[in-house]
Amino acid sequence: MIEELFHYTQENRDIAYALLHRFFAAKRPLLLQTDLREEFAALCLETERSELADSPLGYFVMRMQEGIFHSPWAYFALRPETAQWIYLRINVESLVPEQVSTSEFLRFKEERIDNAQEPAKVLEIDFTPFGRNFPKLKEWRSIGQGMLFLNRQLASGMFTRSQEGESKLLEFLCVHAIDGQQLMISDQFSEVAILRNALRHAIHDVGKLDENAPWATFSESLGKLGFYPGWGDKAGRVIQTMNLLLDILEAPSPTDIETFLSRIPMVSRLLIVSPHGYFGQDKVLGLPDTGGQVVYILDQVRALEREMRDSLARQGVLVEPKVLIVSRLIPDAGETSCNQRLEKVSGCENTWILRVPFRRKNGEFVRHWISRFEIWPYLEDFALDVEREALAELDGRPDFVIGNYSDGNLVASLLSKRLGVTQCNIAHALEKTKYLHSDLYWRENDEQYHFACQYTADLIAMNTADFIITSTYQEIAGTEETVGQYGSYRAFTMPGLYRVVNGIDLFDPKFNIVSPGADENIYFPYSDTNRRLSVLHPEIENLIYGAEPGMQFRGALVERNKPLIFSMARLDRIKNMTGLVEWYANSERLRNCANLLLVGGHIDPAYSSDHEECEQIQRMHELIDKHGLEGQVRWLGMRLHKNLAGELYRTVADSRGIFVQPALFEAFGLTIIEAMACGLPSFVTCHGGPQEIVKHNLSGFHIDPNNGKAAAELMSDFLERCISDPVVWERLSEGALERVSTRYTWKLYAERMMALSRIYGFWKFVSNLEREETARYLDMFYHLQFRPLAEKMNR
Repeated sequence: MIEELFHYTQENRDIAYALLHRFFAAKRPLLLQTDLREEFAALCLETERSELADSPLGYFVMRMQEGIFHSPWAYFALRPETAQWIYLRINVESLVPEQVSTSEFLRFKEERIDNAQEPAKVLEIDFTPFGRNFPKLKEWRSIGQGMLFLNRQLASGMFTRSQEGESKLLEFLCVHAIDGQQLMISDQFSEVAILRNALRHAIHDVGKLDENAPWATFSESLGKLGFYPGWGDKAGRVIQTMNLLLDILEAPSPTDIETFLSRIPMVSRLLIVSPHGYFGQDKVLGLPDTGGQVVYILDQVRALEREMRDSLARQGVLVEPKVLIVSRLIPDAGETSCNQRLEKVSGCENTWILRVPFRRKNGEFVRHWISRFEIWPYLEDFALDVEREALAELDGRPDFVIGNYSDGNLVASLLSKRLGVTQCNIAHALEKTKYLHSDLYWRENDEQYHFACQYTADLIAMNTADFIITSTYQEIAGTEETVGQYGSYRAFTMPGLYRVVNGIDLFDPKFNIVSPGADENIYFPYSDTNRRLSVLHPEIENLIYGAEPGMQFRGALVERNKPLIFSMARLDRIKNMTGLVEWYANSERLRNCANLLLVGGHIDPAYSSDHEECEQIQRMHELIDKHGLEGQVRWLGMRLHKNLAGELYRTVADSRGIFVQPALFEAFGLTIIEAMACGLPSFVTCHGGPQEIVKHNLSGFHIDPNNGKAAAELMSDFLERCISDPVVWERLSEGALERVSTRYTWKLYAERMMALSRIYGFWKFVSNLEREETARYLDMFYHLQFRPLAEKMNR
């Protein structure tokens, strides 16, 4: 690209100079992708040279992510392909493009933003040296397929290099035990050759039995050969598992390795960490910092406990699995149960919420809710308290720990290091891509958001985790047009604090895409009349149209025959609920063909302790007043229990309405899955995971939240066509149902999550995945950067 651009600029100096002149004329030190493209489009129009769009200069502009300007230099960050970056600079006089290092680009950026500091003295963070000898993916299309890549590495590398892989596998099988019960094989197998012979004898003997013969009927004879429970519950499955191991020892394939490792009973105790917000099963949704993550985890653990129990039973291991969700105990918990230390999760047999309080420096418990942006000083002591209490509740250390969001991932990192267990991270939503330039202007935001703490914690947790799961590909790598959430941590700077030259490698095989689902017992098609909860219909009728005293609502829908445009989310700026109201208010067509139904937040800001939510509440009232929406908008300031929410989705579908997710950015969007599972056509933000969930014009539509007029027109077109031809709505509804049933179910999620835990557990064991050098670097980073930042905050 640079060589081609060099030749073009030298042969077309006038147009290259004109473009750079336009950039400098903007008199802004930093221009974003949209700014750069707008200036280029204006140049094409001004010079009447539309062919420039297809020139090397046009390609160069379309790959730009940002530009930094200080005469005579212009520095640019470009993405030639998804997940790939190059940096270059051009002198406005010579017009010669030169490639520069990541460090040089960031240094120049700092100088433009932070003149008070000496950029050369800033600490540089670079994880590149620690991964030089570690296998990495090469194709950007393969990002997020880490497990498949590792299985191929094992098949093509470890198990084909003399006896190294075989010996490691033998050692791995020998160490498995649950509750003091030895599993798989005894330590009598000192060599792989002895294990091979024993496997052949066992297969021969068990092969004489009926394939449905239970393990108990032949366990004694296999025990004499050195085999313990874990191979299967019945003769047929035992033979399958043993043949898989023989095949791996003979000529391993990625499929055989994955299938065999997925059968090893490795996980019976699971620890899940989610500190912030109000973590409970009732009366919590809609409270500050409490939304989709709680729903996600509660649905997740039900599926995981079921899969753990079924998997252990299939392998003939009679052990009751236990799952522990660790969150924060809040003494002043209002109407919620968040002041209870231990709470059983409904729908589970042995899954519990364990709540551990935050403590001040003097040991006193923190009684009230604390924003997710303010909790950093409490987490180190919280992790120690969690370790003590979790070990007691689980009667031993967990086999596997899952962190959630930035705070939970940091605590999981501290726990996994101390306990020596496999760690998985789930970000849900990284804040860095939500708040523009929040790294660059971290000082201005620090008093309110403390991004310096959070982004430092993110870097530590990402690089500590054994594997990371995301709901979508975009969450990792973004698209051709946008940077992914994890991609935003590859290189960035917080002027005066540190600059990150390489913070995370997106080609690291630790990344895996595992999409969640919706509870099929709650969110099912509107057409399934036998399962519909008709007992809730009067309550829903009252919610949408009634005026019951004490109910928190605003608006009274006048024309009840209109379809409903439905949206449900927290009231914060990113969720953009007020943006949706503004689109609706400014579209006469949309107001003519549908009513707007909103569920989120509070009607009275006095009931909220979240400053951002209060701002959005005030904005909502202003929009309704300004545009006279009282008879067309129904706003419910309340939290719905899941059965009521499910039936409400279906009621909206009955009206031939739609669901809208208007967020400025959404990492995934569980409400979209819920709506689609009920048969609702969905209009979803094009920024983030929803673009992968919904197939445009097949199961819903993509909308740009930054172009509300176009979004309103698209919704109007669809609703008007549905009125004249009902088949249009039915086609999208059927597409939504099919999309969810084939891609987004909790059963598929749980099976894959358990397979990942076993395969990365094995990989960690055989390849020293812990990487001691990286661990020491991260430990130093934690103590010298994160801890001082956290200690500066009030506690």
